[in-house]
Amino acid sequence: MAEFVLDAVMTTLQEQMPHYAQPLIDQMGGEGQTPFRILIATILSLRTKDTLTAVVAPRLFAVADTPATMRELSEEQIAELIYPVGFYRNKARAIRQICEVLLTNYDGAVPNTLDALLALPGVGRKTANLVLTAGFGLPGICVDIHVHRICNRWGYVQTKTPDETELALRAKLPAPYWIPINSLLVTLGQNICHPTSPRCSSCPVATWCARVGVVRSR
Repeated sequence: MAEFVLDAVMTTLQEQMPHYAQPLIDQMGGEGQTPFRILIATILSLRTKDTLTAVVAPRLFAVADTPATMRELSEEQIAELIYPVGFYRNKARAIRQICEVLLTNYDGAVPNTLDALLALPGVGRKTANLVLTAGFGLPGICVDIHVHRICNRWGYVQTKTPDETELALRAKLPAPYWIPINSLLVTLGQNICHPTSPRCSSCPVATWCARVGVVRSR
């Protein structure tokens, strides 16, 4: 194993990961998307596969895609539209509560600060950072299970939770990598660096990986 060199790893991933299917949020960041759509779609995606979120989110947005139109729906109507995403009833409640807060406190706009986003019902650090980066193009580090697992597997951080990983990355990850690290590592994690039995033999950055915690690989 070669010494871990972050620049070499990130450059390699930036060259290789576009050849794989991209995470849902990267598909949402294009023309016609809004911070509100990204916020709601990210909430829908929690503990739900991208393939299902990609079907459910457009179905919901076809009926309501602003806080004002979403608030006109009942909690039951939202739940019916977003079924069968994970925890759909809880998410329906949170979505409606979020719309109330946005309309009451922010004139219907999604706030663009981490603290304000974290104060919204049902919004955690992963969702807040994703809205900042994908919705506003602002600095943020979105850490999900893939980013957390891979950064620890590399030996780049030594943390126990995604929130701890985010704080560790904020302290040591160079700013140019803050936004792209999520999509790169989610793509790597979904296709190669699996939680169990990762495909190390086909990993483009295996040379630099310490394989911390890897018991079995392919």
